Amino acid sequence: MYFLLFSVWACLSTCHCFIGNDEKNENHCDLLKRQLESSLVSVEIIKKGFHRELVTSVQLSPDVLSGLRVLLVHQWPRGVYVDPYQLASLRQQMDWQILLDSAIDLELPAHKTTGFVSYVFPADGPTPRTLKVTIPVHSRYHEPSAAGETFTSIHIEAPELLLRTEQCRQFDSLSRHTVVDAPCTADNSSSCQWVKLQPQQERVPLSVQVPVGDGSLVAPVCAGTLLVTMLCCVSLSRHMWKHRTI
Repeated sequence: MYFLLFSVWACLSTCHCFIGNDEKNENHCDLLKRQLESSLVSVEIIKKGFHRELVTSVQLSPDVLSGLRVLLVHQWPRGVYVDPYQLASLRQQMDWQILLDSAIDLELPAHKTTGFVSYVFPADGPTPRTLKVTIPVHSRYHEPSAAGETFTSIHIEAPELLLRTEQCRQFDSLSRHTVVDAPCTADNSSSCQWVKLQPQQERVPLSVQVPVGDGSLVAPVCAGTLLVTMLCCVSLSRHMWKHRTI
């Protein structure tokens, strides 16, 4: 008799715990959903020339979830790069961490490279309501323009905002939002599921103008360079012959 009563009590307790956990999970998922619907991302590019900075601002809702994690995913075009050595030297000054999906060759021109992806983790600790990340961005040298143009455009997309929290593991209530796999932390030791913010309207890429050479001048420049080199060699040879020692 006592064994039967104990079994019923244990079963009811277990069911109560499961229901409580499901309610908590649903509550956190609802809060995460509201967070996604009220968060804003804005970007701007400052400075001029080949060396600029991309500034990303993230505005979260006032009721920031406890344990909320934020991730910015940048899809970079092949016309720009970030310098890993520069980022390493600035690590002590940054309150964010960055993970690159591939090695960056700093010397290659734009037409010999491909785009790359970076994962930026803005905060290490409690997530503030307002986040700002400034990334140094450098333009690559481009092929000379065959049409005689002196500038070319590089289009930089705004980053994707991903959010996650350990308390929300069932994404049924987030059907309007996309769930994607991405690194959990900047050390890339494991992969986690993140929920991607769907922008309210189509974002227009930022456009950066960089100077390029005039392809129509390649032949005259090469001919002029060869002529000057030959004249210098002749002049130097005559000078050495004139002042030779016997």
